[in-house]
Amino acid sequence: MNTYIKNMFTQDFMLQSVFIRGEVSNCKYHSSGHIYFTLKDEKGTLPCVMWKSSRNGLRFHLEEGQQVIACGSVDVYERDGKYQLYARQILMDGTGLLYERFEGLKKELEERGMFAAEYKRPIPKYIRTLGVVTAPEGAAVRDIINVAKRRNPYIRILLYPAIVQGEMAAESICNGIRALEKQDVDVMIVGRGGGSLEDLWAFNEEIVAQAVFDCAIPIISAVGHETDTTIIDYVADLRAPTPSAAAELAVYDYRQAAELLREYEEALRKPVLRRVKEERERADRLRMQLGYASPLGKIQDRRMRALKLEEDLHREMKKKLEEKRHRFALLTEQFKGLSPLTKLSQGYSYVEDKEGHAVKRVAQVHPGDELTVHVTDGQIQVQVKDRHEREREDVIGREVC
Repeated sequence: MNTYIKNMFTQDFMLQSVFIRGEVSNCKYHSSGHIYFTLKDEKGTLPCVMWKSSRNGLRFHLEEGQQVIACGSVDVYERDGKYQLYARQILMDGTGLLYERFEGLKKELEERGMFAAEYKRPIPKYIRTLGVVTAPEGAAVRDIINVAKRRNPYIRILLYPAIVQGEMAAESICNGIRALEKQDVDVMIVGRGGGSLEDLWAFNEEIVAQAVFDCAIPIISAVGHETDTTIIDYVADLRAPTPSAAAELAVYDYRQAAELLREYEEALRKPVLRRVKEERERADRLRMQLGYASPLGKIQDRRMRALKLEEDLHREMKKKLEEKRHRFALLTEQFKGLSPLTKLSQGYSYVEDKEGHAVKRVAQVHPGDELTVHVTDGQIQVQVKDRHEREREDVIGREVC
């Protein structure tokens, strides 16, 4: 019977996609990742389950007492013989119709090719002027300006103060996009801070999507928080999760660029300095070789060698003179011991005959001969009167003694 009833539920097309509004009760997050809860109103209750695989259809934390709209299929659980809603998506109450409009417009624009990647324009890496379409007050514009100025203090920011919520918001946003396009900005950020689906709805309007698509300037969408998704996120050339992130994507970090330039400069400086050093050393070597090979260099070299030889010659001559002086002094002392003058000064005398021969023996003179006697202070002329010759033995004995 349970199987038969299950087949009946399966064959009913209306039960395969239903939207049910109610209050959440008995909400339990199972350790397996599934969520079990009950929807109730003043007339009844309906057991529900959302499998772990469908959790991407829940964009908030499900809690007791919340008014929600659950979208899914109704089926029978055969084991217990009870039916329940298998939820594929859960929305906060009040957003169901907007969500249907959102999905319908998204599908239509996708079929028209407005989401196609070939229409996406690249975001310039280096920009001078940043255009911003957002509310003039609020955290979004402050975050964009602070981040952009921090990353590049020289960036020029043009702000179009748009209305981002309410009936006039869509038209105001379109006017801002067209106005900044005429100013020829480099990149444009279109967005606002977070809010509910109703608050962000202006960015889901077709005219805004068409204005983003038609704009010749690259556009970065920055609507709400990271979990918020709008139509212009699909149409824009790039989606940023937050306004701050949009500023980081649009404006290149000046400090990073300066550091990169310093690295490039250092990388270029090292080989240049090394090459200059090598060339200087080569020039010094060539200069030395030229100095050795030039006539003037050879003359200088020969002159230095001549000076050195002259110094060596003087040194050797001086050495020889010292040696000769020393030898002369020794010979002089020896000669003094043999000098007749020295003998004469000791009381001896030197006798010569007329012919100047030294008189050594008595037999050399005869009485009447004139002789010259040399003494220490002069000569004495004498005449021999007589001579006496000693015995030879006495002479020999005297010499021996």
